[in-house]
Amino acid sequence: MPDAPLIGADPPATKKVKLDESAFTARFHGALVHQSVRAEQAARRRGTASTKTRAMVRGGSAKPWRQKGTGRARAGSSRSPIWVGGGVAFGPQPRSYTFKVNRKEKRVALRSALSLHAERGSIAVLDASVFKAPKTRQAADLLDNWGQSGPTLVVLAAEESAAALSFRNLDRVAVLAHESVGVVDLLGAASLMVSQAALDALTARAGGKAKAPAKSEAKAPAKKPAPKASGEDDAEEAKT
Repeated sequence: MPDAPLIGADPPATKKVKLDESAFTARFHGALVHQSVRAEQAARRRGTASTKTRAMVRGGSAKPWRQKGTGRARAGSSRSPIWVGGGVAFGPQPRSYTFKVNRKEKRVALRSALSLHAERGSIAVLDASVFKAPKTRQAADLLDNWGQSGPTLVVLAAEESAAALSFRNLDRVAVLAHESVGVVDLLGAASLMVSQAALDALTARAGGKAKAPAKSEAKAPAKKPAPKASGEDDAEEAKT
């Protein structure tokens, strides 16, 4: 079973966290990874490029000169695409570049990216509880002690804001919430550091089994007996 060092533990680099086999030991599927990367990059395009056609350019309603007898080429408008100041033929218009990738294909691509980090030992689990308050020096020391090369991707949960503020100002370090992490982010990072909460979320997204939360030992409150109707009380008194 693959494992990853626990960063922030005391003593450091001695504790290991077991990784889910189904999510971190998958075969690298290059075709689906390429398709997912293209889809994610296309979805990030704004698609706001816009040009004016000859119908959108102001002016040009009058014929520049008469049809015959001038010796020049015939022209019907000064806003033709071949004229300076005219419209643009076949120019870009606002559009969406997104295209669909099936859910199972996304999971296979995500498993491939996670397994790649697990195979080369470039993944670590961060103990986010060591950050009581934002402290960049503490985050830099943790990365130095880990000894992995950058760029580094730090994946955290929404409630781990102190750790996110500590890592975000470091050079060649990107901080993302686990909901925003894609295959292109994992492949673009030379090393990956995730918190336990983010690791469970990524494992579940990849189709693996996340670490089950601890069960509460508190007993359920006993049910109170239902109150009797007024008619039932009168019937019992009559019997006595």
